[in-house]
Amino acid sequence: MSLSHKIAFVGGGQMAEALIGGILAAKLCVPDRIWATDPAAVRLDHLKKTFGIQVGGSNREAAAWGDVVMLAVKPQVFDGVLKEIGGELADALIVSIAAGVPISRIAGICGGQTRVIRAMPNMPALVHEGMTALAIGSCAHEQDVATVRCIFESVGKVVPVEERLMDAVTGLSGSGPAYVFLAIEALTDGGVKMGVPREIAAVLAAQTVLGAAQMVLKTGQHPARLKDQVASPGGTTIAGLHRLEQGGLRATLIDAVEAATKRSQELGR
Repeated sequence: MSLSHKIAFVGGGQMAEALIGGILAAKLCVPDRIWATDPAAVRLDHLKKTFGIQVGGSNREAAAWGDVVMLAVKPQVFDGVLKEIGGELADALIVSIAAGVPISRIAGICGGQTRVIRAMPNMPALVHEGMTALAIGSCAHEQDVATVRCIFESVGKVVPVEERLMDAVTGLSGSGPAYVFLAIEALTDGGVKMGVPREIAAVLAAQTVLGAAQMVLKTGQHPARLKDQVASPGGTTIAGLHRLEQGGLRATLIDAVEAATKRSQELGR
């Protein structure tokens, strides 16, 4: 699929970089159809040198230029940026990746008939293995949904969700990579403690997590069933699992998702 749209990124951080890279790698559009703004000149220089896109200028200029305007700024500054550019967005498709900011708030600032799609991607989009959830505003057209889905599929998988679930999605898949990085680090340290060289332990841990995730996705089996296939009676794995249960790993991960979800809800107030 090729996009005829001009795409403006208001905010040029890591997620914007991932999406720009995905769009261009998938040949959805050419570099001169993408414009990015950011308060940090070093970010703009990096994006210009890496991708050859248009950079700089004001947020309002970029928003007025774009057919699709990607709002890739932090929730803490989101309202200020949106009020700055809201007058330029009447005819644009707005895509927000800000955690906790509801579609109703965006429409309230920009106008009730604004076409808005809310997205929650995650960090693995940087290596085209991202997971993005999309919540569709009531004024968005079917073609708008197809366009946004195409953009985010260039950096990974996409699922549609009801907007009421977006805070939970943020706590699960949005923040989830950090939980997994921590687990990989801990597994690596465990290997080092047992005498495995760190560089080897890191590869063993990361590939083990990757392989386990692929088994869940490709087999469609419940993770508990796959776990049971590894844990033989009286073996090493069940001994390790027992210790994880004693340490409360399962409950702690559930608590982490809940805490991150509540923080996303706080950001939306």
